[in-house]
Amino acid sequence: MSGQPSTYQPKSGFTRWLDSRLPILRLAHDSFVDYPTPKNLNYWWTFGAILSFMLGMQIITGIVLAMHYVPNATMAFASVEHIMRDVNYGWLVRYLHANGASMFFVAVYVHMLRGLYYGSYKAPREILWILGCIIYLLMMATGFLGYALVWGQMSFHGAVVITNLFGALPLVGESIRTWLWGGFSVDNATLNRFFSLHYLLPFMIAGVVILHVWALHVSGQNNPIGVDPKSEKDTVKFTPYATVKDGFGVALFVVMFGLFVFYMPNSLGDVNNYIPANPLVTPEHIVPEWYYLPFYAILRAIPNKLMGVLAMFGSIGVLFILPWLDTSKVRSMRFRPKAQIFFVIFVINALILGWCGHNPPDKFAIPVGEGGLTFVWLSRIGTAYWFAYFVIIMPLLGIVEKTRPVPDTISSPVLSGAATVEKA
Repeated sequence: MSGQPSTYQPKSGFTRWLDSRLPILRLAHDSFVDYPTPKNLNYWWTFGAILSFMLGMQIITGIVLAMHYVPNATMAFASVEHIMRDVNYGWLVRYLHANGASMFFVAVYVHMLRGLYYGSYKAPREILWILGCIIYLLMMATGFLGYALVWGQMSFHGAVVITNLFGALPLVGESIRTWLWGGFSVDNATLNRFFSLHYLLPFMIAGVVILHVWALHVSGQNNPIGVDPKSEKDTVKFTPYATVKDGFGVALFVVMFGLFVFYMPNSLGDVNNYIPANPLVTPEHIVPEWYYLPFYAILRAIPNKLMGVLAMFGSIGVLFILPWLDTSKVRSMRFRPKAQIFFVIFVINALILGWCGHNPPDKFAIPVGEGGLTFVWLSRIGTAYWFAYFVIIMPLLGIVEKTRPVPDTISSPVLSGAATVEKA
């Protein structure tokens, strides 16, 4: 996969026989044992392993939950309560799955921000980045579908709001919405569709993850200084060096995950979801899960429904063309001081958008006397910066920014430092 000559040597008659017919052990050895890894990777690179762990856990817990869940509008909520109260360790499986979705998105957001900061989307890794964006879209769809399966007040009415957005699309919108509903409203047929798709999409994610890892091994890993390895001095073997570091990162993440599962399992959910769905009673303020809030704020920032939908999808779609928007020849922002400033503003802006999405649009975010700046207007400012960052700031910075000197090789900063110590 990496383009390097294979060093795998079968050690028994069985492995020699298997290698001549299905070289799967050779593939695993070349991809995850002997694969050359940049020696300067920091702990931000462990989030790829964390995401792989979380995907596996979500699939396993999801399969167990599906054995007890009933995708019927009159029984769905009760079946979730049955899992919590009557199934052996059902509470644990359900809390692992529900909080696992949030932890999955925590890890993927860190993973994406790391890619943005260190320029992991730049050539020759454009396909790698695009595949990652596809995984993110599939994750968002899977999370939304799973949230609706609880069939509580917030998840039901959230499903109504989100599916109605498709109706705003010209020509095909009504057909898509009717197909998603399975009729003319969110009802039993909708729940069956959502359950089927929620079960299917994680396996699609796993398939795209395989392509993502394949593309990673073809183009090679990026690293904090953004310089490709030039010799064996720049790399170490994936095992044991990267695997030990990844294992430590996963262990720390599992500890944080466990704190949520065992001590505050409902802190990331909404209290209205503990009320059975009632189509006749709409919650005062419909709020999606926290990981959708920035995009929900962008949707509400624009008064026109169609333009709001296009802006919401466009805020994600712009990530797909990011490799061609950034004109800088230097990958890593470590050597781009101005880019660092705008990146920090971007992260803060995303958090502010999430805050706006969580609050009613007409509420005052910054009260001034009897008036002030409402959340919807703050969302509009945040939306403007979101698009300006990708479409205007990044292209211009690549042209006008004066960057710091970039090392010639990965190992040169370390070797030059060692030489300085010897002279002293």
